[in-house]
Amino acid sequence: MKPLHLISGGAAQALVGQLQAQFEAATGISIEASFGAVGLMRDKLLSGAPCDVVILTEALITELEQQGHVVLRSAMALGVVRTGIAVKVGQALPIIDSAADLSALFRKASGIYFPDPVKATAGIHFIKVLKALGLDQELAGRLRPFPNGATAMREMALATGQDLVGCTQVTEILYTPGVQLAGALPKQFELATVYTAAVCTRVLQPGAAAELIGMLSNEKTKPLRTAGGFESS
Repeated sequence: MKPLHLISGGAAQALVGQLQAQFEAATGISIEASFGAVGLMRDKLLSGAPCDVVILTEALITELEQQGHVVLRSAMALGVVRTGIAVKVGQALPIIDSAADLSALFRKASGIYFPDPVKATAGIHFIKVLKALGLDQELAGRLRPFPNGATAMREMALATGQDLVGCTQVTEILYTPGVQLAGALPKQFELATVYTAAVCTRVLQPGAAAELIGMLSNEKTKPLRTAGGFESS
């Protein structure tokens, strides 16, 4: 049987991974998934890549629905994902309650890890935060951008050195061994993004697509979503 094709922002990678075996056991259909920065995944969908289910930000799903790439009324919200600060496991958790706290943390850092500042939701936002703090030029030599948040956190976990800091979506921090969540960005810099799953209009397995979306968004799996950094929308 043909696999179900999923195109998704990186925020949902761990959640899908935890439910994949259950889905495949229930349907007999495997999942072939692509995860990455939301802008890159949108471009992949628009380029004509096989797709049954797409998981992106609510705003992008609405846009794709209006353009005819997503089946009307098929969208289901998975929850709100905040952008947070990560440090290495074993490092004391920093105070990040204010702009002054963030400035001090970033200035002290020997390396700052984050996702693509052009295609990734959290990466785009992080650069805006640095500019608002007046640190984008000062810290340019310490910035470590990667294609997506999961890769940024993995590379940070593997890196050696003192005072390493990361900024990406909470979901990607929580599921990366070797890094720990210090907390969400302070209120004035907050980014809370609703992630939504929907059926692509090119769907080849509509029943399985609906099954996967239902499994990802239903009440039974809410504890998994909550533990993984998805908050109720």
